Amino acid sequence: MTSQRTRSRLIKRLREKGIIEENVLSAMEQLPRHIFIDEALAHRAYEDSALPIGMGQTISQPYIVARMTELLVMSGPMNRVLEIGTGCGYQTSVLSKLASHVFSIERILPLQKQAIERFKVLNLSNITCRHGDGHQGWKEYAPFDAIIVTAAPDNVPQPLVEQLAEGGRMVIPVTKAGGDQELFLLEKTDGQVSTMKIEDVKFVPLLGGTVE
Repeated sequence: MTSQRTRSRLIKRLREKGIIEENVLSAMEQLPRHIFIDEALAHRAYEDSALPIGMGQTISQPYIVARMTELLVMSGPMNRVLEIGTGCGYQTSVLSKLASHVFSIERILPLQKQAIERFKVLNLSNITCRHGDGHQGWKEYAPFDAIIVTAAPDNVPQPLVEQLAEGGRMVIPVTKAGGDQELFLLEKTDGQVSTMKIEDVKFVPLLGGTVE
């Protein structure tokens, strides 16, 4: 269940689905996904599916983690990366293997505390966490080379656009009228932001405020 062979089978499935960035695949093969979910679901940890993590949140499907990360890695530098939605910490941990430093915001404090403990177990020392509302980003550490949003707002939050560095990229799911969600890649060039639709997705909503 937690063997290297089991992880390798997941990586093989991701390749078959079109993930080609070797650094992303290597990071995901190294990480023990089972430690990020409830023990009762650990036998499903290396399925290519989203799973509940409590508090109405989910750990994203491995394909989506790989796809979103790949979009950022393939399109520019990964020195300062902002993540909106730490959740269980799995996506954060993948990013930490590929970025110089990851700044991660989570609105639900119990989830953040659990994630921080997992980072300690994995000896991931290049992650800085904050309990807060992700819509506002993290102005103190801006600008960011890359921003990844792991929950879906109705519109791209303007503070996140403003906190992108020149040449920076953001990957974000957005809920459209009618409830469908689409994943977008935004890139900032000469102060202008271009937007490209990637594919249809399904995420939990990006909510405002915080939960203690």
